[in-house]
Amino acid sequence: MPVNRNALIRYHTIDQCLQNRYKKWTLDDLIGACSDAIYEYQGIDSGVSRRTVQADMEMMRSNKLGYEAPIVVVDKKYYTYSDKNYSITNSPLNQQDMQVLTEVSGLLKQFKGFNHFADLNEMVSKLEDKIYTQKTHSSPVIDFERNDNLKGLEYIEVIRKAIVAKKAICITYRSFKARQESSFCFSGYLLKEYRNRWFVLGVQHKRAGRNLYNLALDRIQSITDHEEPYQENTTLDLATYYDNCIGVTKSPEQRDCEVVFWIDKENAPYVITKPLHHTQTLLTEDETGKIFSIRVILNFELERELLGFGSKMKVLGPRILVKQLRQQLQKTIDRYNILTDEGAGN
Repeated sequence: MPVNRNALIRYHTIDQCLQNRYKKWTLDDLIGACSDAIYEYQGIDSGVSRRTVQADMEMMRSNKLGYEAPIVVVDKKYYTYSDKNYSITNSPLNQQDMQVLTEVSGLLKQFKGFNHFADLNEMVSKLEDKIYTQKTHSSPVIDFERNDNLKGLEYIEVIRKAIVAKKAICITYRSFKARQESSFCFSGYLLKEYRNRWFVLGVQHKRAGRNLYNLALDRIQSITDHEEPYQENTTLDLATYYDNCIGVTKSPEQRDCEVVFWIDKENAPYVITKPLHHTQTLLTEDETGKIFSIRVILNFELERELLGFGSKMKVLGPRILVKQLRQQLQKTIDRYNILTDEGAGN
């Protein structure tokens, strides 16, 4: 059954709404979300009718598109999925979907050899593996790193849309250290992924100095629209903001420095083939190992990366970083000594 682009946009919008269980979705809410999505993607500002959204949900409930979505009505007013883990994106691909994906894959493969499209290589591989798995009904041949239990992924598209449309949002947030959640108005600038966790860089409104905040999406409790004017970024070059950083923890006033480290000869090949940072340079080498340098800011993620090598690595500078790592290693030794003493007493 052919499905036009507007219908697909509405289906996916309804799906994203019903996956968000932190908000109760009335029919009017779903109509508004679909109207916003059609305007954003298609430039059509005539809105979406009540009858259209009701028909969309009936289509999603049916097997005509292979969805069989478990859409239910709660308290005769609110729409949700009876299965909290359901999404139409988890449904098996039908023949039309397969044809479209095959055509898209063929188109993207034409750009794989160009440097400007180097980032497409992984995307094309994922797409081709999905097509192969679906066609042959066999197990995937590529196992990409992922975290299926990661929270907050449902907010990626919500935040992306707000950034593109330059709209402020209200975020209810609770950090790991906070005793309770807090709500604030937020203007987002950039979504950033690091080690399968997602973060959004932006500013909190009504905070002095327009300080930047880096919020982890898995600590967000809810997101709603906000009427305050969007506070635009006028100072940061977002394309290069994280270039001198391992991870996501940094502030604009931080300056990078040269970090020098030695690594033994057995593990040096791993650091050569997978550099710690794009600025990595080989300084010297001898029969025991190699000495490298990288130019980055000093932060928690850098310390964790370096400590992960254990006895295979020794950081030579700067002195403040060497001191911090030595303190962390001493704490580790002390913890093991405590465990040893407790074990001896039993």
